[in-house]
Amino acid sequence: MEKRQYFNQFDPTRVPSPCFVVDKAAVEDNLKILHRVGEESGAKVLAALKAFSCWSLGDLFNQYLWGSCASGVHEARLAREYYGGEVHTYSAAYKERDLKQVLELSDHVLFNSASQWQRFESLCAQAKAKRPDLAFGLRINPEHSEGDVAIYDPCAPKSRMGIPAGEFPEQLPELITGLHFHTLCEQDVPPLARTIAAVEEKFADYLPQLQWVNFGGGHHISREDYQVDELIALIKRFSAKYDVQVYIEPGEATAIRSGILVTEVLDTFTSTVPQAILDTSATCHMPDTLEMPYRADILGAGMPNKKAHTYRLGGMTCLAGDVIGDYSFDQPLQVGQRLMFDDMAHYTMVKTTTFNGINLPSIALWDSRTDELEVIREFGYEDFKTRLS
Repeated sequence: MEKRQYFNQFDPTRVPSPCFVVDKAAVEDNLKILHRVGEESGAKVLAALKAFSCWSLGDLFNQYLWGSCASGVHEARLAREYYGGEVHTYSAAYKERDLKQVLELSDHVLFNSASQWQRFESLCAQAKAKRPDLAFGLRINPEHSEGDVAIYDPCAPKSRMGIPAGEFPEQLPELITGLHFHTLCEQDVPPLARTIAAVEEKFADYLPQLQWVNFGGGHHISREDYQVDELIALIKRFSAKYDVQVYIEPGEATAIRSGILVTEVLDTFTSTVPQAILDTSATCHMPDTLEMPYRADILGAGMPNKKAHTYRLGGMTCLAGDVIGDYSFDQPLQVGQRLMFDDMAHYTMVKTTTFNGINLPSIALWDSRTDELEVIREFGYEDFKTRLS
């Protein structure tokens, strides 16, 4: 199935370089799909801010989703200030001072281990006495791997994420009203269905006691070929079977196809192979191309040797491995030429660094329906300096 395209007609010279450009129309298309899932399944759909937290679009998210999920106190505060709806917070571990703020900001607070829950149970009880609707849950590890890349597999052997069935408390703690699991990464319905089967098998005694179950994230719901109807049916069956409120926490799905990273060619030369240095960086601006790893598409470019001129594209840093990949082009690259890396909104903007003092990309909002464009943030020396001492 052909991917949705939004930026084929965008002129990259309209923004500074490097620059993340986010299309409001594309984000809204994604949110409409997620809203349909929630409306038709009864699930509450939360945006995972760890994947995409462009808070200038918080009001738009609030129109379509039921809230957001956070990975700690800063994201929880951002969620409460800009996104509306419910705020759910999960962290692998909490500092007491952070948890006190999380308990004030959140509607659901999720714990990664029984020991963290035991340590902070009295603190949670005090918070619930002040806010009776505050809910608490535990993350479980169904020990069922669906991920292809170990670094992104929460159920890999010796994982620190969640409580396995063999180590779960014999009795569900009094204040715990829900469970959370997360096994997916950019995946569709069949892996989720297999995960749910594993959860039902290993945690069968606890499910009837719950008020809610959170299916976590990694659901590629707004991808063009995702099985939306099957997801809706799966959620409805589970919810009816156990009489629970289901939550899902898509992150990447809120921003698929919605952003590009504009970059400029700084130099071209031959060093064994034709090379081009860009004013962006794999390690600073798109680290998942090294960590995942994956190949980022460039609009108008092809695979190596597919077109007439092939270059190895590298970043500005001193890291020898700061290589984005090999790409081919119809014409030779020119110094000053702009390139557009596609699908760069999710897990890019949130992961940028200033290693080597490299400047952070600017951020622009564009609307492909009206061609309205606004550069909402530019970065400079002070942003680099104030992160240091």
